[in-house]
Amino acid sequence: MANSGFQLSGVIHLCPLPGAPVPAMDFSEVARRALKDAQTLVDGGITSCVIENIGDAPFSAGSVDPHVIAMMTRIGAQIRDRFGSSLKIGVNVLRNDARGALAVAKACGAEFVRVNVHTGSAWTDQGLIQGAAHETLKYRRQINAEHIHIAADVLVKHAVPAGRTNITDIARDTADRGQADILIVTGEHTGGETALDDVRLVKQAVPQRPIWVGSGVNPDNGAAVRDAADGAIVGSWLHENGDLSAPLDVRRVKALVDLLSK
Repeated sequence: MANSGFQLSGVIHLCPLPGAPVPAMDFSEVARRALKDAQTLVDGGITSCVIENIGDAPFSAGSVDPHVIAMMTRIGAQIRDRFGSSLKIGVNVLRNDARGALAVAKACGAEFVRVNVHTGSAWTDQGLIQGAAHETLKYRRQINAEHIHIAADVLVKHAVPAGRTNITDIARDTADRGQADILIVTGEHTGGETALDDVRLVKQAVPQRPIWVGSGVNPDNGAAVRDAADGAIVGSWLHENGDLSAPLDVRRVKALVDLLSK
């Protein structure tokens, strides 16, 4: 039976922000594109989004520069002002700036943040990234943002765990010791399909938390994803021709929403 409480979030992949390692357009154009993609999600029937600075790759392993937080906050606030409660907002500050994401979320009225490495450590293309659950949870309390949920990856994509590799042990630590509100299971890379057997293992190990699929959702596997998980974050497939540099495609958004609503 399909999961009636399934939450589908579409990703708003921000173009490179000014100051990124690669050439960037003017900030007003970055914001315009983000608002256009948000409108596409709403027009296609999606009621939740994740704002993500994917265009800033290659990423820093630590905290991002202050202008990134300022610009993502402004975009988030513009989306909130335009769509109000009809579009929930999540924030992911790449590669792993959880405090920055919480700051953006608090300022723009977002509902959740995505944290790629919340507990444990992982070898990534930025080197070793170490989870900072203690600092993240303490900061969330300091800024009176405990209503903002932490959606934490379990064995995040583009990474290899530094230490234990048993997904159920990692999931339990992320939920119990790390106090993550939501767990995310992904494929190995952006757009890569998530192994649904892994999703089921995590759901069995941590039944008290919502489990989301974090990559690779498309019309071919959408029904199976809905049956296995409590939600999904979808980015790559929703772009025109699946091209991350292109705008979101309302026809693709509607197709996926229609499939998941059956």
